[in-house]
Amino acid sequence: MNYSIPFNTLVIKEIYRFIRIWPQTLLPPAITTALYFLIFGKLIGDRIGTINGASYMDYIVPGVILMSVISHSYANVVSSFYSTKFQRNIEELLVAPVPNWVILAGYVSGGIIRGLLVGVVVALISMLFATLAIKHIWITLSIAVLTATLFSLAGFINALLAESFDDISIIPNFVLTPLSYLGGVFYSVDMLPNIWQAISMGNPMLYMINAFRYGLIGVSDIDVQLAFIMTGGFIVVMTLFSLYLLYKGIGIKN
Repeated sequence: MNYSIPFNTLVIKEIYRFIRIWPQTLLPPAITTALYFLIFGKLIGDRIGTINGASYMDYIVPGVILMSVISHSYANVVSSFYSTKFQRNIEELLVAPVPNWVILAGYVSGGIIRGLLVGVVVALISMLFATLAIKHIWITLSIAVLTATLFSLAGFINALLAESFDDISIIPNFVLTPLSYLGGVFYSVDMLPNIWQAISMGNPMLYMINAFRYGLIGVSDIDVQLAFIMTGGFIVVMTLFSLYLLYKGIGIKN
């Protein structure tokens, strides 16, 4: 059976959803990014100098871009799918002859597209403050897509398990934001004391941000190959877990 029609319908719906309200989905990250670069890059960065041979402004650009990809790919899926549950539109999907993997792929694809689109917007803003030269284009693109995929899946799981709108804000506020800021966006892990370096190595975002940084400016604190292995492993686990939740009807049939 051809499932391209339901898949394309879900993806188009997701794209139209965030494009229609672009002042809320695409404009805020552009303004926030400009403030990051103005405060951290221009005002503070000139006093810091260079990190690992790169200017401070060039060093923070990859982390800020990927941080935007992470937050918006996650936010798109968790808000969209939970709204579908809350408005009881999920029942239309459940009774339709559409397999669970198509539902998952449709929502995750929407999150990936929004995350990457926001990443492009942030990258364009960064060009006003820094020289954006891509050293390894395939590493840059692949880690961006994998990261957007991973956090779109995380948003889907959060939406499935959430029982109220408060539940969909807990993870972004108390998990994603701290891990992002402690993932080496604004500093090199080599600058930390040994104990904090060891703790930072347990932060998965550190690996994704450094792999993306390596793709853009050729600088990384970690093994880039390990970053791809970890990210791919998380994607496989979270995909299987999402399909399991859908199969059991957890969060959508009670």
